[in-house]
Amino acid sequence: MSVYTRVEREQLEAFLTNYDLGELVEQQGISDGIENTNYFVTTTKGRYVLTLFESLGADELPFFLDLMAFLADHNVPSASPLADSGGSYLRTLNDRPAALVERLSGAWVAAPSVAQCAALGSVLGRSNREGQAFKGQRANTRGPHWWRQTSERVLAKLPEADAKMLQDELAYQSSHRLDELPRGVIHADLFRDNALFQGDELTGVIDYYYACTDVLLYDLAVTVNDWCSNEDGTLDEARTSAMLQAYNAERPLTDQECKSWPVMLRAGALRFWLSRLQDKLFPRPGEMTHIKDPEEYARVLRDRIASDNKNTLPWI
Repeated sequence: MSVYTRVEREQLEAFLTNYDLGELVEQQGISDGIENTNYFVTTTKGRYVLTLFESLGADELPFFLDLMAFLADHNVPSASPLADSGGSYLRTLNDRPAALVERLSGAWVAAPSVAQCAALGSVLGRSNREGQAFKGQRANTRGPHWWRQTSERVLAKLPEADAKMLQDELAYQSSHRLDELPRGVIHADLFRDNALFQGDELTGVIDYYYACTDVLLYDLAVTVNDWCSNEDGTLDEARTSAMLQAYNAERPLTDQECKSWPVMLRAGALRFWLSRLQDKLFPRPGEMTHIKDPEEYARVLRDRIASDNKNTLPWI
């Protein structure tokens, strides 16, 4: 959600003529996030978020926008895309594919509470359950093939200990493929800054632009790694327990999923350590960019490796 492509007021006013949203009042660039250009947009009829897609092509975007609309229609709190006067969710602005979505109330939380983790776990479980009826299909572009490609880029720039951990983890994941686990559409990036709260009430999930068809347990592992980790990378038991119990109440986990939990936690940590390394070592230019610290996820991965035999699911 960094700003890579600047949008002038006159350009945005012309863009908005394709919608029945009134007159432009204000626009504000959003500095959080990494992949796309985002602006808060206020008109005389409401508040919205404008996204200009910096890497995804127009042919790829219907999957994400249709998914957001599907989930909003199936009792999953999420930002629904807005159709233009011709009924399309997608347009072009500044030579980029662009879309408007509802701006949800609330704000993301830096230090989630046990109650907030439970609320998110419940919504994620419902989303994974309901999403199995979604007809769209999309491969995970940040899966094992991407891990290997990105590792080749970053390995030479890592300290010896980190390079060894990366190579060892790639080998471990290659020997623990779990494609037989339940699959469906997943968010794949449900970090704290992608969920909005008012107090302990979850008002919505945002930023589905890494969504894909993959192992459902991986979605839960990615989310737990971010929402339930302490600063030293260890898991907070109370937050983890609350999220897992709430998720399991909506979509009960199978015995095989419970046995595979340590592998998925490590896979989620590896994926985001690699993406942060790539963003730090090979940054993209932008007007306002936000690069997250890869060392945070190095700590998480070290802990998940050290705790591999302890990260079972006694909470369920």
